[in-house]
Amino acid sequence: MHSQLLFSAIWLPFIIGVLFLILPQNKSTSSYRLLGITGGFWPFVVAWFLYSQYQSDGLGGYCFEFILPTGLESLGIYLHLGLNGISLPLFILSATVGAAAILYALDSKDARLNLYIGLLLIMLSGLMGTFASIDLFFFYFFHEFALIPTFVMVLIWGGLARRVIALEMTIYLTLGALLSLIGLIALYQQSGADSFTMIALKEALANQPLSETIQSNIFALLFFGLGILVSLFPFHSWAPKGYAAAPTGAAMLHAGVLKKFGLYGLLQIAIPLLPSGASQWSLWLCVLGLCNILIIGLVTLSQKDLKQMIGYSSVMHMGYAFIGLATFSILGAGGVLLLLVAHGLSVALLFLLSTSIYKRFASFDMTAMGGLGKIAPNLSVFYVLAIMASIGLPGFANFWGEFLIFTALAENESMRWVLYLAALGIIISAVYGLKSVGLIVFGNPPKHIQVFENQASNDMNFSEKTSALILILSLLLVGVFPKIFSDRANEALEPLYNSQTISSTASTAVSIFTSTSTEKSVHSDLDACEDSLALNEGLYHE
Repeated sequence: MHSQLLFSAIWLPFIIGVLFLILPQNKSTSSYRLLGITGGFWPFVVAWFLYSQYQSDGLGGYCFEFILPTGLESLGIYLHLGLNGISLPLFILSATVGAAAILYALDSKDARLNLYIGLLLIMLSGLMGTFASIDLFFFYFFHEFALIPTFVMVLIWGGLARRVIALEMTIYLTLGALLSLIGLIALYQQSGADSFTMIALKEALANQPLSETIQSNIFALLFFGLGILVSLFPFHSWAPKGYAAAPTGAAMLHAGVLKKFGLYGLLQIAIPLLPSGASQWSLWLCVLGLCNILIIGLVTLSQKDLKQMIGYSSVMHMGYAFIGLATFSILGAGGVLLLLVAHGLSVALLFLLSTSIYKRFASFDMTAMGGLGKIAPNLSVFYVLAIMASIGLPGFANFWGEFLIFTALAENESMRWVLYLAALGIIISAVYGLKSVGLIVFGNPPKHIQVFENQASNDMNFSEKTSALILILSLLLVGVFPKIFSDRANEALEPLYNSQTISSTASTAVSIFTSTSTEKSVHSDLDACEDSLALNEGLYHE
């Protein structure tokens, strides 16, 4: 039953999405709205139900496995679905952002609403399949399947420069996908595995690891291929333009979820299966990750367009994930996973709010805004909270992701120079985030909208509030209780990263996540870590 529910989270949004494409336009009926809500919220309900039923074997195995013949069995390809502690948080992220995006889109006034909702639901179906796939062929297939609606939506709703932007996105993302595909095929062929599943690859390479040269070459293909899909510097220029041109729902799903495909591939597949190759490219992981943080961070500071600022900030924060991967530790990998979830929620929320703000000012130019606190106080509160989450304020999920990555860097003496440089990104984030708050929320409203200051109808409507609440509450949930994902994540990460884990780093992670007293300082947690390891029910189970 559970495996069938997992499969339904993929096919039901797809079927409903196709219905929206073929049924006649009639957005005024409640039945259409109910159909859209069903397609958007069914994966959300299934994801959290499966979370409640998740029972790990302690060895990093998969739960809720579903295998369907495809006719390609002779090539070792099956539709093999399942969730482990690494994919489960991202599966939930996909469902959460998808539910918020669909609900928000249903309130759109676009004349082609059926087409818009249908494409979003098909995209959501691909996202759910991506993070539920154990077979590498379908892992790749579902990602490409989810990309197609993105290109279509940019071409239709992308504004005057939509064709140029869509072409640039196509070139970059096709190049990244091609390099990734070559790397995955090479990994399969060289491993000698009898199927294309992650399980078979791990077993085959555990028995007979590849040579360092082969590992280095394959990892390079995956690193740059998946890196392009994540907007790794200097292959990032497509992302801010694409997000600015895409309609809100597409920007939320792509920046919030689909862009995590590349880092998930490095975290779940490339680094664990190719450890020697990854170590040879570790310096590049650090250097290019720092370029994302520092160079793109400075570019973000100069932005006047709100949507462009959010797009560049999204690219910037991916740099933390790359340097977290470069630590090759369970702590760093766990921090990356939490950061992926946190960033997906926060950037989706920011894109949602940016469109809501645009509706009040009829412009994305922050210098032409002001006084949102007077015009729409609820919207102002949500925007300030979203900016605080993006900066990494304690209490939000982003804090734990960045903090664990910084801790992993600090535990590795040879990488502390990376920590000092990466910490500058916090200052940069605070400057552009608080600057945007000052320009948008405070001051006096522009003269052409001052007449609306006292109208309650100018604040957030039901769809805007509900969509934003789904995302902000998720950020607070993980921020206050990170063990909701970290315990399960460790059970999957430990077998993969155990051989590369620095013992002191693992001990640090235990103390951070298992301390029952929130009043203890970080330093006392670190000092008491080894003594409490045997007593606490921690992130890592021996």
